[in-house]
Amino acid sequence: MTTLNSPDPIPADAVFAEPWEAQAFALAVRLSEQGHFTWKEWAAALAAELKAAKDRGEPDDGTRYYHHWLTALERLVTAKGLINSDAMLARKEAWADAYRHTPHGKPVQLSATLRAEQVSQTSPDQS
Repeated sequence: MTTLNSPDPIPADAVFAEPWEAQAFALAVRLSEQGHFTWKEWAAALAAELKAAKDRGEPDDGTRYYHHWLTALERLVTAKGLINSDAMLARKEAWADAYRHTPHGKPVQLSATLRAEQVSQTSPDQS
């Protein structure tokens, strides 16, 4: 029986616990396929992030794997000049603000104006 204190367990055959994990995975694959970085570069970035997490004393129980995946991806796309860190921070803050102001059960959306501003901030000539 499921109670509020014990959610249904994730099925053993589930690859991703949350939709964002699948999206982060797909984004890394797609950016590599498009030639923005090699899979070897990606593997090195992820390995470095996993090692850093271990060095920080974070548990290696698999529950934070895709958080590390996302952190590695953010660092790699910034290092490759695909986005600058200010634009990425602005996007994260915009999403956080948007989901805090979105009624439960409704899709989270950024305004068209904000999206256009952020696209212009991601040009490779701005670092």
